[in-house]
Amino acid sequence: MSRTGDAHGTLVDLGYDRPQVPAKARNLSPIVPRASIAGRALVAVVAIMTFLASITTGTVLLVNASAAEWQSEVASELTIQVRPAPGRDIDRDAAAVAEAMRAQPGIVEIRPFTKDESAKLLEPWLGSGLSLDDLPVPRVIVARVQPGTVPDLAALRSRMTQVAPTASVDDHRAWIERMRTMTGATVLAGVGILALMIIATIISVSFATRGAMAANRPIVEVLHFVGAGDHYIANRFLRHFLRLGLQGGVIGGGAAMLAFGFSESIAGWFSGTPVGDQFAGLLGTFSLRPTGYLALAVQAVLIAAVTAWASRRTVFATLDDID
Repeated sequence: MSRTGDAHGTLVDLGYDRPQVPAKARNLSPIVPRASIAGRALVAVVAIMTFLASITTGTVLLVNASAAEWQSEVASELTIQVRPAPGRDIDRDAAAVAEAMRAQPGIVEIRPFTKDESAKLLEPWLGSGLSLDDLPVPRVIVARVQPGTVPDLAALRSRMTQVAPTASVDDHRAWIERMRTMTGATVLAGVGILALMIIATIISVSFATRGAMAANRPIVEVLHFVGAGDHYIANRFLRHFLRLGLQGGVIGGGAAMLAFGFSESIAGWFSGTPVGDQFAGLLGTFSLRPTGYLALAVQAVLIAAVTAWASRRTVFATLDDID
């Protein structure tokens, strides 16, 4: 026994469920080859899945943040419309409504729109260069509410109607509810896409694990029959696929972070143009916050962990078949 130990080196105690294997042989001859075509293909699959998942998560975060800003800005404003009526001076009614709004508690700013400014609000639908003198174009007054203040809309509407019978007050509540519904639908769609990507990753890892075990089945069977426990064999596969998952996660997540960082520069180049204004109106500054980049990094690590977990579960299921 001592001669064998001298010839092959010192035996390392790997625990009750591990076979006695020389440390040098164990390090140079892993159960799963570290570099193989299947391994590189799996890294590519995980990288693609991580990239698509990161793009989806980043887009959902951008839309959610922009929607929150829109709702905050709109909720802090009230819009008063004064419609023209026979026998009444609309300019006088608009001025009276503006003065009455200034006297209301919680109102910090009043901005009455002139006749020309009110007409310009219709240009996106009617076009420019039209004479709107014969059309009953209402006058618009925007009132900004002090943050943290909830005005009494019923009393406010009653007061504005007393000043000008054709005045109406809109707190944009219906628009805000639509925005919340759209934001919730976007978040649910993003979660659904992420779930599908994780399922696709698990399926890919399961097939890759079964392929690796099929290619190394004689080694696995020998280790299994000489006393190696299931946990020992499964942990070898777990480490291998965790390493592949981390490589793919770093590549895919890093590419997505670079894409979002580069998109901020592109948005800056198109700033002031119609295309840039449309993107700014939809997604704000089109830039992720530091917490967004942190979420993408955590997601990449999570996908690597899912890769390792799926490999471990597949190994246990395959070893049960060997038994």
